[in-house]
Amino acid sequence: MKEFETILSPSAVKKINVHHVSRVEGHGNIVVEIDADGVVKTCRWEVPEAPRFFEAMLLGRSYLDVHQIVSRICGICSIGHQLSSLQATEDAFGIRLSEQTLTLRKLALHAENLQSHILHAGYLVLPDLLGVPSVIPLAGTHTKELLCVVGLHRLANEFSRTICGRTTHPQRLIPGGMGKIPTADDLKKLKKSLEDSLPSFMALAELFAALKHKIPSFQRETEYIGLVSPTEYALYWGQIGSTQDKQRPTCFYKDLTREYCVPQSTAKFAKNVGESYLVGALARFNLNSELLSPKAKKVAALLDLKPVCTNPFYNTLAQVVEAVHSTEDSIKLLDNLLTRGLKLETVEAVKLRACKGYGAVEVPRGTLFHAYEYDDTGRILRADCVIPTNQNHANIQKDLEALAPTLAHLSEQEIELQTSMLVRAYDPCISCSTHVIDLTGQPAEPFVRFVRV
Repeated sequence: MKEFETILSPSAVKKINVHHVSRVEGHGNIVVEIDADGVVKTCRWEVPEAPRFFEAMLLGRSYLDVHQIVSRICGICSIGHQLSSLQATEDAFGIRLSEQTLTLRKLALHAENLQSHILHAGYLVLPDLLGVPSVIPLAGTHTKELLCVVGLHRLANEFSRTICGRTTHPQRLIPGGMGKIPTADDLKKLKKSLEDSLPSFMALAELFAALKHKIPSFQRETEYIGLVSPTEYALYWGQIGSTQDKQRPTCFYKDLTREYCVPQSTAKFAKNVGESYLVGALARFNLNSELLSPKAKKVAALLDLKPVCTNPFYNTLAQVVEAVHSTEDSIKLLDNLLTRGLKLETVEAVKLRACKGYGAVEVPRGTLFHAYEYDDTGRILRADCVIPTNQNHANIQKDLEALAPTLAHLSEQEIELQTSMLVRAYDPCISCSTHVIDLTGQPAEPFVRFVRV
């Protein structure tokens, strides 16, 4: 595929062409042009990567294999893809989970959120706030702080390995249960490590509180969408909530995501009530902050983070809050598991039939939807995956359009830094968001339709 050709106006006084934004997953470009009067003539968020056609990879695949295939969509959200996939399969076939399996899955999701949030806040955003181009110089100037980040990230990796069998692309999660469960000794060791990590998480929060004044004070009102639950800070499941719309069950995800194509992107954009919406840690915080764990609420207060927060740069602060919540909630879940005692469980037999199912979990970057249609032999007829970052692309574009005029008086270097920081704040997984491009101009069907070979 030929990559987009970025054309800059010869009359522009200030030209920003970031190709590609650094310290994000995948390739995304920022193009801004400002004339002599300080008027922004061009402001564009581009996604030039080739589409990857995830759904086509699933056609004809058995329900036993689908969750393993989709985990390869992303090396960062592999657990989340498996969980959303398993939910869709289990919803389709009416498979029920035991309390033990449900708890282990919630722990798996906490592990992944910790892995990703620490990586993003500590390795990708912290250099911006400390005025360096990467995390490498911090080894000499902020050794203690960097070692704290490294230690927490290592713990998150071990957390994932303990529950899922390895740090990425888990093998233990299967339809209806777990292929293998951790031992009681493994869980006791993990619980102790998480308890011991809480002072380090507080130190990380204090570091970001001290650096908060370096985060741009930009504000833009938008719609915030995420899973909601009356009983817990919704991550594993819930209804689809919004700050501007009614709640809906997961099966109505198409009514909110409303994906569409734009010329400068191989990833779909999405909108609901307005021109764009935001998913991810900040959206979850705005919707569910009252249900955070006690220490997470203290961290939110330390960071002066309150709902409804409309500064997209604060998504990183919301990730720090969520990291503390995931740690504290995981300790509680582990304690419950150990108190009840682990048992080997038999996975119920699946009665194959033609059916449809829907799944949704909150992965680090936002709400991830999987929807499948199976034939009567348990093989995929149609599939749809709606990735969090492609839901955020339109909001990135609108944020850039609102931010760029406020930066017009700055140098090109400063404009490049702040616009790049904005994109980084979203923690985008750009490669995962590249998707099917509609060349027909016809309205989308409930599922993306393919011919089965």
